[in-house]
Amino acid sequence: MKTYSLEELTDLYIGKPGTPKRELFEQELRLELIGDAIRKARKAKHLTQEQLGELVGVQKSQIAKIENSTTNARFSTILRVFDALQAKVNFTVELDNQKLLLSE
Repeated sequence: MKTYSLEELTDLYIGKPGTPKRELFEQELRLELIGDAIRKARKAKHLTQEQLGELVGVQKSQIAKIENSTTNARFSTILRVFDALQAKVNFTVELDNQKLLLSE
C-alpha cells in the first residue's frame, strides 16, 4: 500500500502551488485559520460574540461570520477585532523574493 504526504494529495486534488485553484484554496485556509484564532482568543478572554461585537463596533452576527469564515470582512475590521482582544498581530509580506515583517 502506497502512502502519500499531505502535500502530494493537495497537489493532486487541489492543484500545484501557483495555480488559481490552489491559490483560492490557500486563501480560504488562511481565512479559516484567522477565524479560528479569533474564536480561541475571544473564548480565552471569556467574551461572548455579542460582547466582542460591542467592543469592535459591529453586530454579533459579523463576529460569527468572521469566526466561521463566511464573510470577506474588511482588513480594518479584523485588525479592530484583534485590537479589542488585545492581541499582537504579525504578518509577513513577500514581494519580489523579499520578506517584510509587519507588526501591529
